[in-house]
Amino acid sequence: MKKTISTSIFLLLVTFTTIAQVDRSNFKAGLTAGIPVGDASDISSFALGLELNYHYGVSKLLDIGFATGFINSFGETQTLSVGEFEVEGEFEDFQFIPAAASVRLYPTYEFKFGADVGYALGINDGNDGGFYYRPVVGYSITGNTEINVSYSTVALDDNFNFSIAMVGILFLF
Repeated sequence: MKKTISTSIFLLLVTFTTIAQVDRSNFKAGLTAGIPVGDASDISSFALGLELNYHYGVSKLLDIGFATGFINSFGETQTLSVGEFEVEGEFEDFQFIPAAASVRLYPTYEFKFGADVGYALGINDGNDGGFYYRPVVGYSITGNTEINVSYSTVALDDNFNFSIAMVGILFLF
């Protein structure tokens, strides 16, 4: 499964690199920070990440591309009460490398919204990764700087989603 996804991602990169010769294409990189929510809030306290994406302008209102990066969600120490006993447990950091197709819509020059959908590879031990999706809303502060708000989710299995509410800053290169 991972080989199929890796091959697909490679082919997407080759395709987007080939069509990059068209006028409006851009590469963005930046930092994100967030708070785990839902299931993830029980085992993690804070998340930091690196975001990289490449977009190709299909039209004035639409960009398509590829998104990747790195997400580290810091494990949390918790005390659990079991009857008369209290047990302290420490959760490991969760780390992901997302690989996703990306779409952005531009209703105005400054404002944009879209989504990244793909697979997040789990980096830490015991983390196989899972289906990844990330709705995002962004606003251009200047011509080459953007802030965004997003909600990243990795579906690790049928019963557990690792979700993070995030804020980020991106720079156009």
